[in-house]
Amino acid sequence: MLDYIVPFTHLKNTRMVVKFKILIFFCLITVSMHAQKDDPAKEFWDTLQSHCGKAYEGVLEIPKDDEAFGGKKLMMHVRSCSDTVIKIPFYVGEDKSRTWILTYKNDRISLQHDHRHEDGTEDEINFYGGTASNGGKADIQFFPADEHTQNMIPAAATNVWWITLNKTEFTYNLRRLGTDRVFRVVMDLTSSIPIPEAPWGWKED
Repeated sequence: MLDYIVPFTHLKNTRMVVKFKILIFFCLITVSMHAQKDDPAKEFWDTLQSHCGKAYEGVLEIPKDDEAFGGKKLMMHVRSCSDTVIKIPFYVGEDKSRTWILTYKNDRISLQHDHRHEDGTEDEINFYGGTASNGGKADIQFFPADEHTQNMIPAAATNVWWITLNKTEFTYNLRRLGTDRVFRVVMDLTSSIPIPEAPWGWKED
């Protein structure tokens, strides 16, 4: 009788171990899915990447009478995308000097501004911006001015940039805390436009 009991007990224990392993497997999948959902920076990044290769037109919302931007055709082109870097040239009329550079690293997104002269050389004031101090939200990321920006442009030490992103709009915003300086451009994502020429100094990655 004992000869039959031992194999049965062993079989029962084996089934329990298999069930336990399956349970652990599904628990790990669930944890992984929740971790992905709880990473708003990555959600924002993935949404922005979905626009890679497309160009859009927008308007200056604040301040409407800005001397450099007011009344001019504004366009953005999500021109270059990798797993960690997205480059978005920003066109102001015939001025092709600006590119927004976003970088994704260690679950945080950074924003830099690349300014070029018409001959492609770098502007003296360049690569200023900042890195998000937290994961932000899936539809908005904030970038307080970093030390490089403070050293290069002391007046911009209190700058805070932010980008919002949803199904219909991409907005680029700037507020200089302690002053009245505020800037907001709204891009219409509901309709893409023909791809513009490369910005000044552009080099393919």
